[in-house]
This record gives sequence, structure tokens and C-alpha cells, in this order.
Amino acid sequence: MGENNTTSENPNIPHIAVCPSAGMAHLLPYLRVSSMLASSNCRVTLMTIQPTLSTAESTQISSFLATHPHIHSLNAQLPTQRISSTTPNLNDASITSNPTASPDPFFVRYSAVSESSHVLADYLITLNPKPTAILCDIMFVKGFHQALSHLNIPIYVIPITSTRFFAFATYFSHLEKSISDVEGNELVIGSSMTPIAKSSIPPPFFNLNHIFTKLIVANSSWLHKCQGIVSYSFEYLENETLSSLRDDKSSLSYLPPIFTIGPLKQIFDHTKEKEIKGNGESEYPSYLGWLDEQESKSIVYVNFGSRTAMSKEQIRELGNGLVMSGVKFLWVVKTSVVDNQDKEDLKDVLGEDFLEKINEGKKGLILKQWVDQDCVLVHPAVGGFLTHCGWNSITEAAKCGVPLLGWPLHGDQRVNAEVVESSGLGVWVREWGWINERLVKKEEIGKMVKEVMMNEGLKESARRVGEEASKAWEGGIGSSSLMFSKLIQDMSSKMKNV
Repeated sequence: MGENNTTSENPNIPHIAVCPSAGMAHLLPYLRVSSMLASSNCRVTLMTIQPTLSTAESTQISSFLATHPHIHSLNAQLPTQRISSTTPNLNDASITSNPTASPDPFFVRYSAVSESSHVLADYLITLNPKPTAILCDIMFVKGFHQALSHLNIPIYVIPITSTRFFAFATYFSHLEKSISDVEGNELVIGSSMTPIAKSSIPPPFFNLNHIFTKLIVANSSWLHKCQGIVSYSFEYLENETLSSLRDDKSSLSYLPPIFTIGPLKQIFDHTKEKEIKGNGESEYPSYLGWLDEQESKSIVYVNFGSRTAMSKEQIRELGNGLVMSGVKFLWVVKTSVVDNQDKEDLKDVLGEDFLEKINEGKKGLILKQWVDQDCVLVHPAVGGFLTHCGWNSITEAAKCGVPLLGWPLHGDQRVNAEVVESSGLGVWVREWGWINERLVKKEEIGKMVKEVMMNEGLKESARRVGEEASKAWEGGIGSSSLMFSKLIQDMSSKMKNV
């Protein structure tokens, strides 16, 4: 555990405990918010659950703490997991149709975190001074409230998804019947909010006994006791949903205030590494060096996030589709849900002939590693992004005004894709289905990649989203800038009660 020297610091500034759950998608936003708070005269303690689920998480945490020595670390040991590999309903039907397959490691971890959150809360009690406020993942909400209510520490939640999906999940937790029993093909959540298509709802939510569904319901029922919801969306991107949730007549009006502070600011700037270490020993990533050699807006970046593992057959169709598009690409390949279980080389996945064709024709760069996506998307060579529509990816692309071709594969991603489409940031192909639902052929992929990269109207609307993202933080008067200040003031105002 890192040394916590907060007793010698100014006792009049807020002390925020930041508590992410599991997986890179959950970790990164919390690191960004931690950095932003620490830069705004807040004392920050980052609680990380050990052991981490993936190697990428461990590496990212170490790098973050090394570059943010003013942020204190608190390693919380996760108790022995209470769920066995034989527990039913641990697999996402949109990921696998095999009921005997190994359980989804993320669902196992989410359940362990949620069920142990009251124990993990004990680590926060040891902090000196006591936290002014807690920023946590939704999986902690029930346990933290139960364990810490006597201490009067206000709890704020950062949903790792769009405000639109968050609204659905909250609505769902109060639904007194199965989604299948709701009439029609859509769910009407609010009178001023576009209904959500049933086909966009993740399959686990149709199974009330699914472990993830039960976790969402159990924790969402405590959201009304939280002090605030901290969304890393921004007004232009989700104006309709935000307006609906802030409406006193909304069916979700019991929720606490929503603080929109997106898009979140970048943590690392690798261009500085290039400038500082120009002696042949630079830490400047090689993939950024490759992008430096490419023409402006000529590259389509392809990445399906930290937990998406396509079948080998689909990966090969994707590779051939990228070649057929005639567009140069930077492609991050992933073959396992958790990175430390990934044992295959690229040649085993794509074949040596394919890789040789790519290299000889200089058609693209294929990687099998974690990349700093923020730095990739902001690079001037990137002109499009083929993505799974995870919320981190969407907001990172929005910040840069990079047009998206959405291929939502599981979880919240179809609902997020609806936000992409309605905002003008990108398009998505509904017919491609959930992951492994059907084999999407190379011809379809190649055609859509080419269309997105050549679509001037889409480029213009995505550029406008990027401009609005910048305005959100403009000169201390943008919507997100003002809301971030309001959030800090809200947390500070509670100090006397803690």
C-alpha cells in the first residue's frame, strides 16, 4: 500500500476515495477522474482491488501511480470468491450459447466484488483523515451504504456506460415484470426520451435469474440513497436523455443529481516521451511511430475493447474485410476475454500467409497488445474507428471528432450505439447481431469500412461532436467544466457532516 501522508496536508480540502471495480473498462474512467480531482486541489485515495483480474489493469495502475505520486494508493484484498465455476447463469447469452462453457470471469468478479463490498468498505474506514466522499462503481453501492451509513460519508456513483443505458438499467430494476412481458418492441422509459428497442437490450436482462441482472437490480435499488451520479457523458452527446432524467416528472425523478463531466481528460501524453527521449531509447510506442508515417485521416482504427473475444473464424473474416476495403488499418486483435489467458500468436489466429500479405503490401499494422487508445484516436492519421461501442471508446472518439462504425457485440453496446447514431458521431449495422450470433462476412465488413471512411457528411457531423466536446470544457465556462466545479463544491460542502 502506498504511504498515506494526508495528516500533514490541509485538512480543509476534500478527501475523495475513488473505488473502481474490475476490468480495464471500469478502471480507466476512475483513473481519469482521480487525476482530474487531484489537479483540482482535492486529496485523492485510489482503492484498487487485489489481485487484479487482468495484467493490463495491474500495469495501468502501476504506471498511473508512478506518474501521480500525489495520489495515495489503498490496496484492498478481495476475499476468497464465493462463486464456484459450476454456479449457473454466469455466462452472457450474447457471448456464448454453450451452457457448459467456463463462466464469464467478469461476471464472477463483479459478483465477488458486490458480495464482498461491505468487507472492502473496512479498508476505507482505516483512512486518515476519513474520506469526505466516496466515488464508486455501482457494484459497491448496496454494500457501501450498509457498511458506512453510520459514518455519514456521501457516496457518488460513476456509471461505466451511457446515461441512456444507465436510465434503462435503473428503470429495469424497478420493473415488476419481465421485459418479455412488456407489450410491443420498445421500452418507454420517459415521455421525452426516445424508446429503447427490445432488440438492443442485453440478453441477460431477459433472464431474471442471471447473476449480472440480479447484481444490477440489487445495487440499483440503493441508488436513491447516493449523493450524486457522475456521468462522463456531456450535454451535446446525450441532451435528450439528460433532459429527461432532470425532469421532475420523470419516472426516474427519485435519482440523485446527475453531474456530467465528460469527456474525461487524457491521463498520459506519449508525445512528451517522444520529445524528451530522442536518443534511441524512447518510450514512445511503436504504433504511434507507425501512425506518424501515415497520411492525414487515412487510417481506420479497429479495436473491440478489453473484454471482447471474437471467434477465430470471425477474426479472419474481419481481417479479409479490412483488406477488401482498400483502407489502411491499425487493428488490435483479441482472442480471449481476459488478457492473461491469451496464449495464441497472431500467426496462429490469422495465418502466416495473411500476415505476410499485410506486411508486404504495407496495408496496415496488426497488434496483439494493450494500446493507449486516447493517444491513437487523437492522432491526425486516424480517420475512422471500427468499435464495439463501449462507452469509453465512444467518449474518447467523441473528444477527437473521429467518426465511428459501430459493431456492438454484447452488454450495453447496442444502446450506446443508438447514442452514437442519434448524435451524428457514427453509424452501426443492426443486422450484424450480437457476438457469434452470425458470421459477418468479409464483403459486408469491407463495404461498410469503405463507406464510413468516404462519407463526408458523417465526417462533418463527427467533427461537430468533437467541437461540442471541446466546448464542454472551454475556459471554465463549458457545461462539463461548470459541472465538475459543482461536483467538487458538492463534495466539499459535506465535509462538516463527515
